[in-house]
Amino acid sequence: MKEKIVIIGSGFAGMWSALSAARLIHLHNRDDIDVIVLAPKPELCVRPRLYEENARQMVSPLLPLYHSVGVQFFQGTAEQIDSAQKRVVYRDCEGKAGQLNYDRLVIASGSRVKQDLVPGIKEHTFNLDQLESAAVLERHLQDLPSQPDSAARNRVVVCGGGFTGIEMAMELPTRLKAALGCEVEVIVIDRGASIGSSYSAEMQAVIKEASEELGVKWLLNASIERIEPEGVLLKDGTFIESKTVIWTVGVEASPLTAHIEAPRDDKGRLKVDENLRVIGQRDIYATGDVAHALTDDKNNLALMTCQHAIPLGKFAGHNVAADLLGVAPLAYRQENYVTCLDLGAWGAVYTEGWEQKVNCVRQEAKKIKIAITNELIYPPKADRDVVLSIADPLAPFV
Repeated sequence: MKEKIVIIGSGFAGMWSALSAARLIHLHNRDDIDVIVLAPKPELCVRPRLYEENARQMVSPLLPLYHSVGVQFFQGTAEQIDSAQKRVVYRDCEGKAGQLNYDRLVIASGSRVKQDLVPGIKEHTFNLDQLESAAVLERHLQDLPSQPDSAARNRVVVCGGGFTGIEMAMELPTRLKAALGCEVEVIVIDRGASIGSSYSAEMQAVIKEASEELGVKWLLNASIERIEPEGVLLKDGTFIESKTVIWTVGVEASPLTAHIEAPRDDKGRLKVDENLRVIGQRDIYATGDVAHALTDDKNNLALMTCQHAIPLGKFAGHNVAADLLGVAPLAYRQENYVTCLDLGAWGAVYTEGWEQKVNCVRQEAKKIKIAITNELIYPPKADRDVVLSIADPLAPFV
């Protein structure tokens, strides 16, 4: 009877886990191990691009890719992990319950934006968390010209000045001015004391320059009391009217991590060893946004981004297959770290290293950003030899 590797999730980490596991199994000429992906849809949502226009197009089909290397796909949403019985309970697209037994499990179920931080988030904000929610925001922006001209219509509030918040805010002035035919106001509300406070001083200066040139305003040292139908109420009593409030604050790991008896961090990520095996679990690995993993020997942690999800996926897939094959695993290491932040019509900023030293800006950086998000992070073509080559955890990435 064949052994089964079940991978929950078909995002960057889940997809690459499957391809990497298939690669190692192929290299050992084994046909007694099945690699199975369980996910709601057989497609990759390119989440790093959801702030752009045409959000619905930010997907890539995966069935041809999986078929090229013999990976099986089950369409369904995982609802429960029973580690004692080594099975995953899921619900298919028709609402019927099913289960998958596994010999080894890889949890790659991703993350989600937190919507319980202040009252009114679920009811009165938009977000870029998933393809569907990004499409809802896009339809709303497209409908704004049909609404009566007002300050609230022409003002967008972005809650949070992190990576997603900045890219969304910088994208909006040009897009909305073209749609509305008038000047628009984009305000970023952030608790930090400076623009882009989570980044290096050098990078902050670039973000500030771009913000000023594009007319994006920052409201700093600000805390939100609640979101109302007409806008945002701050804790100091200030009320900002807006028809468009976008929430980008707070990300947490998939709730499936709570089904595993293991230590987790404050984001709900499962703590793993250097081979990405969940601490205290013999048969379960975690990768991507659900893994609390060290990238190097300097105590740098993998971030919840595709830059880390892709290599994490490759290492997890390799190691889970190696476990069944009885061969040595590869310790996850990712020494290089870069940041490429889109700054709308101004351009972009590209930095290298954890100290975020600015390497280039404006259109030079924009070219790098486009190369990363439009080419580098997309799945390879459905050619077995190409896939097996790129799925090697030791193959160059960034």
